[in-house]
Amino acid sequence: MVNVTDGFGSSVLGYPRIGPHRELKRALESYWRGSMEREELRAVGRDIQERQFNELAATGLTQVPGNTFSFYDHILDNALLFGAVPSRFKEFADGLDPLDFYFLMARGNPDTPPLELVRFFGTNYHYRQPELDADTTFSLHPEALLDEWDRAAARGIELRPVVLGPVSLLLLSKAGHVPGETEFDTLSLLDQLLPFYEELFEILAKRGSTCVQLDEPCFTGERTPAELAAFEKAYNQLAKAPLRPRILVTGQYGDFGEALRILAASNVEAIGLDLASYRMQPEELAAIPGIRRKRIYAGVISGQNVWRADRFVTLSYLNSIAEVCPDLVVSTGTTLLHVPYDVLAEYDIEGNVADRLAFAKQKVGEVVSLAKALTEGPSENWRKRPTEVHFKQKHAVRQRVYAVTPEMRERAPYDERAVAQQERLNLPLVPATTLGSFPQSAKLRQARYEVASGRLSDDDYRKQVEAEIEATIRLQEDIGLDVFVHGEHERNDMIQFFAEQLDGFATTRFGWVQVYGSRCVRPPILYGDVARPAPMSVEWTTYAQSLTDKPVKGMVTGPVTMLARSFVRQDQPLYETADQVALAIRDEVVDLEKAGIAIIQVDEPAIRELLPARPHGREEYLRWAVGAFKLATSGVRPDTQIHTHIGYSGRTEVVDAIDQLDADVTAIVATRSIEWVIEALTEDLSSGHGLTHGVGPGVYESRSARIPDIDEFDELLTQAANAVTPQRLWANPDGGLKTRHYWQLEPSLRNMVAAARRVRRRALAAQAAAATEE
Repeated sequence: MVNVTDGFGSSVLGYPRIGPHRELKRALESYWRGSMEREELRAVGRDIQERQFNELAATGLTQVPGNTFSFYDHILDNALLFGAVPSRFKEFADGLDPLDFYFLMARGNPDTPPLELVRFFGTNYHYRQPELDADTTFSLHPEALLDEWDRAAARGIELRPVVLGPVSLLLLSKAGHVPGETEFDTLSLLDQLLPFYEELFEILAKRGSTCVQLDEPCFTGERTPAELAAFEKAYNQLAKAPLRPRILVTGQYGDFGEALRILAASNVEAIGLDLASYRMQPEELAAIPGIRRKRIYAGVISGQNVWRADRFVTLSYLNSIAEVCPDLVVSTGTTLLHVPYDVLAEYDIEGNVADRLAFAKQKVGEVVSLAKALTEGPSENWRKRPTEVHFKQKHAVRQRVYAVTPEMRERAPYDERAVAQQERLNLPLVPATTLGSFPQSAKLRQARYEVASGRLSDDDYRKQVEAEIEATIRLQEDIGLDVFVHGEHERNDMIQFFAEQLDGFATTRFGWVQVYGSRCVRPPILYGDVARPAPMSVEWTTYAQSLTDKPVKGMVTGPVTMLARSFVRQDQPLYETADQVALAIRDEVVDLEKAGIAIIQVDEPAIRELLPARPHGREEYLRWAVGAFKLATSGVRPDTQIHTHIGYSGRTEVVDAIDQLDADVTAIVATRSIEWVIEALTEDLSSGHGLTHGVGPGVYESRSARIPDIDEFDELLTQAANAVTPQRLWANPDGGLKTRHYWQLEPSLRNMVAAARRVRRRALAAQAAAATEE
């Protein structure tokens, strides 16, 4: 730990871990295929760890975080650190190597579903949700953490171990639940859990560790009085541990709120604030009793965007904070897990854009530079302020946004549309469909690489894509689906595919960011005014439709999700950028309709993810988010059916907002939580809230290797039909199938179709019986 008399410290709260060249991704997938030995995989992990802590120490950071590497997911790692193994996995523990047991929990097998995959605080990252119930017992397993600590110490580097805080570990976990019974409260396990944190502290202190970082991201959102009381209890107890390092508690992803006051009044030594997400004013900080005694990790460098900080403005702000809290460490607001490694690897981003960017390596440099300037004053290379970069605005785009009228966000009434759509489509009860992507062959991925590098002609590439589309159409015919998709074989990613074709976006070659496990994406950079120069998906969708008489859905990514999954410009309000993207998507939707496509799915899985963590601002966000979706989708005729795909949220205001999207059919990510979904929909509808149009609660988990049987699908669909009626029910997976193998998805879809037909027959029989009685 740096001493304040030595100047101001510098640190980051975490770092990317997939490897600068996705070394871990390749190793994981090789191991899962059986082409790499277990010890080889472990060696890749150790190499990534050691390169990381050596590199960070060499930058001049005064503190280097440790225990940030993971073979799959750090939330799962923390659950296993404290022995939180769900009972349904315990029977496998003795028969598997610990690493294989870990992957079983993360990935499942044909008979055992994995832990549920949940998005992490509005970021692109997903975590595997631990499962806790009344029978959960904890135990400490710090071997991996200590092994890394020892290897760094042997090189003269003291790591600051990063561990998920006890209250967030419990709150991020899924509670065991029996429908109709009171839900188990995971916080009831706090007293049992805390002694194991104290035991870890003692082990670290005896090792020579001077500081441990506990992340409590749940407390940057709205919390109940009971949850805040649990937080206060936890840190009052942990601060009294007889032998421990200094404790740093971080509040990443927003405003630490009331939790900051609790920590300031405790004996915890250090607090990390995400000042990049919530710019706390010095007077606001000064009003908190006890805050001057704390070491403050001032997270002024964002870990969630790629824009270079204005060093003069940031330094001035740090100086004002240092007047209130003189024991200051310059830091990132969050872990750097959510940004790519190195902008210098991007050799073909336009210079006007590249000059504005800072990836993980550059952000570490910003932290070190600011800490030095805070201690010594700006150096010579600070004398000249860098030239501000101004992006050229597109007058036509801005004029079009300003000309949007309320009528452009409205369609005909749903009842009128439903009749017109049924006349056009003639769909059966409980239609079966999928939500977009099918697996992409290695041959096709290679072809996409070769056409981009000029080694394959456009015509040859087109023929390969068309062959894949035709095979996908024939497979869907054979399976018996009612509404088809073209499979998205031409797409690298649901965001990047469209970003590459829209003005105002830049895409990277090596800007990979981990989503979960070995899954990585390259988020686009939205830097300027957005326009659509030409149709983007019409050609491929109309080709697919020409191959079949069944309706083929057009597949387009919605405006809010385009923003949520990109690094977005910060020089104008987000709602204005959303409307620019919405108008570009509107053009695509209208062109799909003109080409004869009768069903168009505009995906908005991120519409709940950008919801502010605290009540302030939620109403305004939902207003413009819903407005952007409706602007994108309201340019079509009543007999064109609009679908959307969203992540489930039990918040009443979000359920209401989803209904206000006015999509004709809403598919919900619900497979592993369908009991909660059905209960919420039933309750909300009875209270005047809920989804009033078509609903497809996902009954096949698209990220699991399991093959559910017909009876399982039947049970889920029957529950859903009882809640929303068969007339409004659709049968579908909970996401795209790109990450699955055909041997997994084909039998699963056949079973789903068979179950949908069962539900359909029962519904028709019930209708006939009711008609006879009348």
